[in-house]
Amino acid sequence: MTRRLIPLSISAALTVAAAQPAPASWSGQTLARATFVIQAPQIQGNANVVNADQRRGILEAMKRDSAGALKRRYPGATISSDPAAAGAIRVTPVLVAPAALLPWNKLSAQWQFVMPEGGNVVLKQDFGVLTLWQKQAEAANYMYDVLAQRLP
Repeated sequence: MTRRLIPLSISAALTVAAAQPAPASWSGQTLARATFVIQAPQIQGNANVVNADQRRGILEAMKRDSAGALKRRYPGATISSDPAAAGAIRVTPVLVAPAALLPWNKLSAQWQFVMPEGGNVVLKQDFGVLTLWQKQAEAANYMYDVLAQRLP
């Protein structure tokens, strides 16, 4: 019997919306002292791979753990709950779910940044379902900490 090993790789991408140059404010120095407002998280793809209670818990974790990951990455930054905060960077956490939760499938975690001057940046990371399943209750925290490491 031959065993087939499936690599659990994580791939990443940083894209600027519509292939435009990154906004001038997209720098570690600016982000380190920025105010971030975490918008309502979204699940795209097949949101029905989990039931309504699980979906609600995942959405709550996405918002909470996005804020935590950004604060850990940039301790001098402010996380605001005021959607009208002037000069704030708006961050929408997005989870792109696969068609089925099979161990070899991947899902994507994204942060969609809307900069105060109007530029958009999307930070995306693909994760294996098996990898996230192994993290259990810490899956969202893990995903967004990995994304935060990719920030300038």
